[in-house]
Amino acid sequence: MGILADWRYCPRCAAELRIEPDHLACRSCGGLYWANSIPGVQGILERDGRVMLARRAREPRLGHWDLPGGFLHENELPEDGLRREFLEETGLEIEPVRLLRIYLEPYDERFVFSVSWVVRDVDATREPLAADDVAELRWFAPEELPAEMAFPGQVGVLREWAGSTSPEPSR
Repeated sequence: MGILADWRYCPRCAAELRIEPDHLACRSCGGLYWANSIPGVQGILERDGRVMLARRAREPRLGHWDLPGGFLHENELPEDGLRREFLEETGLEIEPVRLLRIYLEPYDERFVFSVSWVVRDVDATREPLAADDVAELRWFAPEELPAEMAFPGQVGVLREWAGSTSPEPSR
């Protein structure tokens, strides 16, 4: 059960938890706990046929290339989370244009329910600046994409983007 694997006691009443096939249950207070996927968002921003990628400044996968994005806050709409993450990481205001892909992505000992969009700049004259948990931002043409991304699902996202802009990138 991923994140719940080491849970032994109920966080509400401290009674011992019972392991069920797909969740944990508390006999004392009735609390039920599932190891759900973490909701995350990311975006493909293109300028002049090139996609912007971010070099990770933190673990996991420190130093690897990544798509700008991140985890949603509780009660945050996915589109709002995408806008917030882009602003935090790049200083750019974006708008989602098209839903590209939804998939499960391994992340440490959990899974991310990852939603990927094609996005557009609100102000394409503004230059991005790496911030928050991003060490560097760089633009890549389809044939220049890094061989290894931070997370395996991003390879599929970039292939879909590259396939819609040009022939399959060569490696």
